[in-house]
Amino acid sequence: MKLVFAGTPTVAIPTLDLLADRHDIAAVITREDAPQGRKRILTPSPIASRATELGIDVIRANRLGPDVSSAVEALRPDLGVIVAYGGLVRTPLLGTPRLGWINLHFSLLPRWRGAAPVQWTIIGGDETAGATVFQLVPELDAGPIFGTVARPLGAHETAGHLLEALSVDGASLTLDVVDALADGSARSFEQHGEVTLAPKITLADARIDWSVDAKTVYRRILGTTPEPGAFTVIDGTRLKVLEAAPAYDVPTLDAGALRADGPRVLIGTATTPLHLIRVQPAGKTGMAATDWWRGLNTSEALRAE
Repeated sequence: MKLVFAGTPTVAIPTLDLLADRHDIAAVITREDAPQGRKRILTPSPIASRATELGIDVIRANRLGPDVSSAVEALRPDLGVIVAYGGLVRTPLLGTPRLGWINLHFSLLPRWRGAAPVQWTIIGGDETAGATVFQLVPELDAGPIFGTVARPLGAHETAGHLLEALSVDGASLTLDVVDALADGSARSFEQHGEVTLAPKITLADARIDWSVDAKTVYRRILGTTPEPGAFTVIDGTRLKVLEAAPAYDVPTLDAGALRADGPRVLIGTATTPLHLIRVQPAGKTGMAATDWWRGLNTSEALRAE
């Protein structure tokens, strides 16, 4: 089939690659070049770079407005495929391809509709993660489902690792759905079950609340790693927690209290402490928590807030 593909970050590349190998991608829609790094150099999105390598025309747009709709209409595509583009597809673009648009979403819908399904899957304590390919409709992530893929959620899996894994699993699922739509064998079913929402993760969502139980704290750290990065505030200064782990067979600590325990730095929660492994003080690079602790050179009791 003739496809139009919309996507922006690296996690959309596996799907683009598989589809480009079997179908005709008339154009790729992605967000405009954005400033990157300390020098703020305008840089193409990962999908724009990959599309250029594949020889596919690129439409850069931060909003899918009339200009994009006209460009897509001129291509007369059979189907639109969207993976993490970063914007909403509205009418008239929604109905421009002959078969409409399908979306690869990184959750088991209707659970975790919204912008950050992977992060909230982990923060929410789900035991199973997955991806869904569904038909786009005007309502957010609410269209009929063509297929899903599920996998157990690892006890120590970060959002970055889970998203990378689902991008590969979801790419194969998307190709299967596109192939089925091409030969007329595709079947969809309406979403059923409790709807939960996964709004965009903010910096406030990444701040650790040490007054809750250790499992909840640990899930918050995993779910906001690598972006935006879990953090706490100690003596008025922000400290990123890059890596931590549950601590076993250690005395309890007051919530937020810090203590050195041999080669480990422990921090208290409402239940058992956590072991801080790697941290990043404000204005510095990541380092071992023990090095950070030694650098404090203080005998005062410290508490994270």
